[in-house]
Amino acid sequence: MTHDEITVLLVDDHAIARNGVRLMLGTASGIAVTGEAGNAQEAMQRVAEQQFDVALVDITMPGKNGLELLKMLRAGCPRMAVLILSTYSEEIYAVRALKLGAAGYLTKDAPTATLVEAVRKAAAGGKHVSPALVEKLAMMVGGGGAGDHEALSDRELEVFKLIAAGEALVRIGELLHLSPNTVTTYRTRILDKMGMASNAELTRYALEHGMI
Repeated sequence: MTHDEITVLLVDDHAIARNGVRLMLGTASGIAVTGEAGNAQEAMQRVAEQQFDVALVDITMPGKNGLELLKMLRAGCPRMAVLILSTYSEEIYAVRALKLGAAGYLTKDAPTATLVEAVRKAAAGGKHVSPALVEKLAMMVGGGGAGDHEALSDRELEVFKLIAAGEALVRIGELLHLSPNTVTTYRTRILDKMGMASNAELTRYALEHGMI
């Protein structure tokens, strides 16, 4: 590693996914993956041990998710840029991530050139925003285009996504480490905030917005 290399921390609970991203970044000069973590706790340990220019964070992880880790990293390492990686389309999480201070949002099917460009831009203090997301942000500023799901909290959004995907409440509790009663409470809040009456309506909304 040289002094002017961009140092990157990879945070993903799947080793295969981390390996894939590392190989993609390995094709570019001036970028070095110098740390990896499988969850939020490990990520915070890594940043306590060394400095990174950019963190690439998967949004879906056991325990604290990527958005929660984003908040922690922005509070503890404000000079480090955080890029969110996700299998989900920009529609569901991108605006939320940017509001929380992310330097960009990329889907995991992004080409290598896009990933490398995003890392370099983030390291230079910029933000990676796709043309489609720019349009969405412009619509929101103009008073339109914000989906009903934007009213949900981060945890409510997680529960909503799992309900819409057909997961049972007990299973959702297991996945998110919540009691069944807590999941039921979240479901009630979600239906109320989104003005809906059933899981079927949540699923239809999610399908229409490309969220599942």
